[in-house]
Amino acid sequence: MLFGFIVLGAIISYKSLPLTKEVKKLVHLVLHALALGLGIIGIYTAFKYHNESGIANLYSLHSWLGIGVIVLYAIQWIYGFVTFFYPGGSSGLRSESLPWHVFFGLFVYILALGTAALGFLEKLTFLESGGVEKYGSEAFLVNFTAIVTVLFGAFVILSVSSQGPPQEDEYSYSAI
Repeated sequence: MLFGFIVLGAIISYKSLPLTKEVKKLVHLVLHALALGLGIIGIYTAFKYHNESGIANLYSLHSWLGIGVIVLYAIQWIYGFVTFFYPGGSSGLRSESLPWHVFFGLFVYILALGTAALGFLEKLTFLESGGVEKYGSEAFLVNFTAIVTVLFGAFVILSVSSQGPPQEDEYSYSAI
């Protein structure tokens, strides 16, 4: 869950913070690095818990997609670091790469949302097989949390892909 909030902050920070471009890039980079580290720790923790509990690893679509999301996220972060931050690609490479970087970043985010929804479904299945009522309060809470997560993710995607207000310059018209 913390991973998702940090990714959200990293995505939104670049578009919405009223800072210089270089500072926004640094905040974006650091937040994504923190989220990547937390994602790796999360996968390690899941494997450790499964091994200690005698539960098989990588048996569900949720686990497969989770590994895939972290791998794609790492590739995206490394490419962004090398191309846009250090040492930084040429101006032409950066301008050609930017739309693809944004597209694949949103793709990985959407994939992470789908993986989270599958995780909620998997948890609910385990709860129901453990005796929780199909229409009980626990089932309602899990389903409600999953819906809120998906809707929140949709609003993040809409806010990132929407056009901001036009930038004013000193020669543009403004009302008195």
